[in-house]
Amino acid sequence: MPGQTPPTPAVPAPRKAPESKRSEEYYDVKTTVFNALIDTIDLTQLGKLDAEAAREEIRDIVSEIVAIKNVVMSIAEQEELLQDICNDVLGYGPLEPLLVRDDIADIMVNGAETTYIEVSGKVEAASVRFASNAQLMNICQRIVSQVGRRVDESSPICDARLPDGSRVNVIAPPLAIDGPTLTIRKFKKDRLTLDQLARFGTISPEGRTLLSIIGRVRCNVIISGGTGSGKTTLLNCLTAYIDQDERVITCEDSAELQLQQPHVVRLETRPPNLEGEGEVTMRDLVKNCLRMRPDRIVVGEVRGAEAFDLLQAMNTGHDGSMGTLHSNSPRECLSRLESMILMGGFNLPARTIREMITSSVDIIVQASRMRDGSRKITHITEVVGLEGDVVTLQDLFIYDHMGEDANGRMVGRHRSTGIARPMFYDKAVYFGEHQRLTECLASAEVNDENGRPLGEKFATA
Repeated sequence: MPGQTPPTPAVPAPRKAPESKRSEEYYDVKTTVFNALIDTIDLTQLGKLDAEAAREEIRDIVSEIVAIKNVVMSIAEQEELLQDICNDVLGYGPLEPLLVRDDIADIMVNGAETTYIEVSGKVEAASVRFASNAQLMNICQRIVSQVGRRVDESSPICDARLPDGSRVNVIAPPLAIDGPTLTIRKFKKDRLTLDQLARFGTISPEGRTLLSIIGRVRCNVIISGGTGSGKTTLLNCLTAYIDQDERVITCEDSAELQLQQPHVVRLETRPPNLEGEGEVTMRDLVKNCLRMRPDRIVVGEVRGAEAFDLLQAMNTGHDGSMGTLHSNSPRECLSRLESMILMGGFNLPARTIREMITSSVDIIVQASRMRDGSRKITHITEVVGLEGDVVTLQDLFIYDHMGEDANGRMVGRHRSTGIARPMFYDKAVYFGEHQRLTECLASAEVNDENGRPLGEKFATA
């Protein structure tokens, strides 16, 4: 108790008190020094320097300006000012301290005055602010211009990415009422693996083994889940089990997948230009990559008519293809695939579409974000076939929710449903993984009080 008392009042108090003062005095000083810097510095020459040399040059000039203007500041405040101005000129301004933190999953900027971050699955206010909406807009334009895109009044919505692959969305006035709204889905510097997900409790060790086998034996996989449930992270983990000699082609709206194979071709959609021409859609990419001799096709997110082309690819020799899709359960995932094909203008009978889905998709992996902010893989489900007009699904692995502990953390368990020979067993035999598959499914079984396997009892939808 004595060791915990000081941090509680000490951490918020020093952060909040200076912040309220900074908003009035600090930013006035910063604006004055920044304007003097812009009048003094030669931006053309600065652009020729590398990042470190340019940062040192700016620091020297700002120090001189502070001395000339007799600005009264402590050493700590002056160092903070130097850092802020360097970030404004060379980086992403007030976003820089948030971007370097590896514990932040999302950064949400709602205009110049308000910024929120997601840490450990929980959203909290951040103690950063922008000098004005104009500064925020300049930073947004700097981000999107790096990938050849633009955001302004005539094109106020833009998807982009940071150099590390972090996903960026900008929506600007007049569509955003309170100023430019910037959302960044940050990626960890160190790419997560299935082993790490098992340590975090996202999946059990046996489930990790099952997923690695699924990735290895070229099952066609759809990763389903809600927003922020970890679909892209899981897709990255599964692609780690693709053989090194396979040619992998990825299709994404903004290139964020981090595949480690040597033979990877990354494709990215393109929005229309000012005249409304030149757009390249996800469907265009998926159709074109079929002509590029892929061994596997990976679609970052299936959200439209490209679902039809991906299913066609899965069904015509491109085994082991993968994609992600927004839905809340494996059953709903199939319904969404069907509706996306119909929305694409394909006038096909429902049974024909379902036959295509069952012959193309082998496995649906359902990811969920729990109430306490943790991520869990709740289902590993096989697509078995058609019975009449209904697609038959078979759960191989499920997560049983069993309540919560005293700290409000979710308590549950991953277990096998007792299926000894999944539908892809023959593929496992072909790749020599059948023994490992049988062992991991058997070891993950849970018995009831009478010693009988639970099967699909208590499975959550």
